[in-house]
Amino acid sequence: MQVSFREFDPFDVWFWVEFSNYPSELEKQYIEEVFNSWFFLGKLGGFNAENLQVQDTGLDLSYMEYDEGNAEESLMALMHNMGDFEYEGNWGRCWFDLGTSDAIALDVLINALQQFSKDYVTIEQLILGGQNEDWPITGSRSRARFADEN
Repeated sequence: MQVSFREFDPFDVWFWVEFSNYPSELEKQYIEEVFNSWFFLGKLGGFNAENLQVQDTGLDLSYMEYDEGNAEESLMALMHNMGDFEYEGNWGRCWFDLGTSDAIALDVLINALQQFSKDYVTIEQLILGGQNEDWPITGSRSRARFADEN
């Protein structure tokens, strides 16, 4: 799966997924579940790089003491909104307002989609940000629910 970034505004960003074939209804449900789950974790503040106590501890986690105070003192890192998935041919796209979530969220999504592509539905490429010339984002029902068209 090729991963590329275009112009990226975390408060107004499109994710573009190119499948190797036109996705079936079941395959669409699978990919949407991946993105929905990822967004839900982000909405709950799961992608807060300021509080990675377990990761920072290393491999030996036996009897690790978790510092609740540190967790409470870290700034919130919440995703704000997710549009509906849209499809055209072998492309899918979804709009996000990633809010204050940290960039670790993108790594988690990319890692999950790479394995998803191997095990379930082949993804040729994931593009984060920007637009596709042959599929304009203006007038999208998905984004319009949350963002004003300029």
